[in-house]
Amino acid sequence: MRWIIIGLFVGAMVINYLARAVLGVAAPVILVEQAISSEQYGWITGAFQLGVMLQPLAGWFLDGVGLRVGFAICAAAWSLITMAHIFANGWLGFAALRGMLGLAEGAAQPAGQKLVAEWFPARERGVAGGIYNIGASFGAVLAPPLVAWAVLTQSWRLAFLIAGGIGLVWAVIWYLFYNTPARHPRLREDERAYIAAGQEEHLAATGARVSIPALLRRRNLWGIALPRLLADPVWGMLAFWLPLYLVRERGFDLTQIALFAWLPFLAADLGCLFGPAVAAFLQRRGVSLINARRWAFTVGACMMVSMAFVGVVTSPYAAIALLCLGGFAHQTLSVTVITMASDLFRRNEVATAAGLAGFAGNLGVLVFSVLLGGMVDSVGFEPFFVILGVLDLVGAVIIWTMVRKPA
Repeated sequence: MRWIIIGLFVGAMVINYLARAVLGVAAPVILVEQAISSEQYGWITGAFQLGVMLQPLAGWFLDGVGLRVGFAICAAAWSLITMAHIFANGWLGFAALRGMLGLAEGAAQPAGQKLVAEWFPARERGVAGGIYNIGASFGAVLAPPLVAWAVLTQSWRLAFLIAGGIGLVWAVIWYLFYNTPARHPRLREDERAYIAAGQEEHLAATGARVSIPALLRRRNLWGIALPRLLADPVWGMLAFWLPLYLVRERGFDLTQIALFAWLPFLAADLGCLFGPAVAAFLQRRGVSLINARRWAFTVGACMMVSMAFVGVVTSPYAAIALLCLGGFAHQTLSVTVITMASDLFRRNEVATAAGLAGFAGNLGVLVFSVLLGGMVDSVGFEPFFVILGVLDLVGAVIIWTMVRKPA
């Protein structure tokens, strides 16, 4: 049953990232139609990041209300907001909708970590986290062909309607099917016992309401939040700026974007599985759980150096190949550091802790997007790819020096 549950949540992540990725793929068309500049588009993407930076509140909400009701509300909200994009006019209208969308969609990662913490024993959490994060990449894979088809057959607005409608259907299914392991009527007693036996006693939930200020005083929170601050701008580049880069710097048209822009996200899917596989490989050889996660992050950070050469290579296909390696490396390390929230915090804290780390990650995307939007017309994309290539090496140092193993 736990793998059915995680499969259902994969659907949420596919829809979540499809909804947010549609704008990035449609941007070359929308910016021309709406007379939106690169700088204004930077603020539009920044508005989304401002909304999604409120993940700590989403996590606090989910820890209090529970996943069944709380996440159904969030999924329905982001679906309706996605559909409302068809009425957007001008960059301010898009920015307002993106801010609201970010607020609602910010619940996804805290919900995923709470789900993994509740439904999976410690030894399976990395794999479960990797599987549900495949949904994020797969949603971005679906966006280019969906937008290309919508533009060629009717309008970019059709893509937003489809993405939002699918999300509403999923929210109803989630509410009807999901419950906690203790209350799920379809869960066998032997599986319920297996899940309970694999939970760490020191991470058991307490009766106290989680305190955000108290979490902010913990070293381990900063040990996973700061690496996300440095890592997540890569995903912002791929999700929001890749189509524009391919059009402006590599001369791609909409058909070529539909053919190639999804490939880095497909590679990212493989990275979702590679990171947990590295950690599991090391654990089987006697490495502790936390150190295994650290090594998996470090491997991804070393591979991420490839991003520094995207703007240098002359062949557009070599650039796509390097972007694919960057997507693979990012999800290798990103899934690893995201999963660490469930390794370090109590069950009644994990969604809030994941939300705080997500705040840091989305702050990184916000700063990067605003800087990119304001400077890309004068300096080009190349310096930003170089920055992305080295930031995760700093993140690896932080994980090794700040995170402490639970007592």
